Amino acid sequence: MLLYYITDRHQFPGTELEKRDRLLGKIAEAADAGVDLIQLRERDLSARELYDLATEALPRIREMRNATREARLLINSRLDVALAASANGVHFRGDDISAADGRAVLATSIRTARQAATGTGTRETSSNINFLFGVSCHSLADVLAAEAHRADFAVYAPVFEKRGNNVPAVGLDGLRQACQSVVTRDQKAEAGFPSGMPILALGGVTLQNARDCISAGASGIAAIRLFQDNDIGEIVAKLCG
Repeated sequence: MLLYYITDRHQFPGTELEKRDRLLGKIAEAADAGVDLIQLRERDLSARELYDLATEALPRIREMRNATREARLLINSRLDVALAASANGVHFRGDDISAADGRAVLATSIRTARQAATGTGTRETSSNINFLFGVSCHSLADVLAAEAHRADFAVYAPVFEKRGNNVPAVGLDGLRQACQSVVTRDQKAEAGFPSGMPILALGGVTLQNARDCISAGASGIAAIRLFQDNDIGEIVAKLCG
């Protein structure tokens, strides 16, 4: 089961500095507990502020690296910040550029880095080679578009009802339909394509219904409060035990 922690420092009490410190602590806790993906979603921050936060978070993730599962940091929406900070990927909203367009930007970035490395005699690192592209999806059409544009994974939401959310919940039936729409690993291998795109369930996911999401075909779950409001080690143990 893939585990995806989405951050929101505004849910923490205290001053802005205290919220930031608590968020960095939660990110380290998530990495230590074995969470696979961490999305830095602080949408109100400027590009510079987001960059600074990402460059503080990344060393903490490396320091708390789990023995069996290595957490990767994705930046919400800002591909430029993700590349500048040497993050592990980017998560695009539905109204952002497509994953395919993002890959074109990444290819240009890698090409430029190679040219610079040739001129200086330095060796290119592989950090950008394994760069991930995640996409938010709210309908079956969104899921099909994300796969067509070669997203590495889709976050499908909301699966269950969420207070204050105007997007209708798709429910387990909608999640199942979306998962079944993604071409299976064997079928894609036979056709010469990469393996099927994982879908993560988001929106009202709890310890009680997470297994239902997996049974519906999801490759994992994504959440804010489930991780942020609890001891992440205990949550991971219960989800993966």
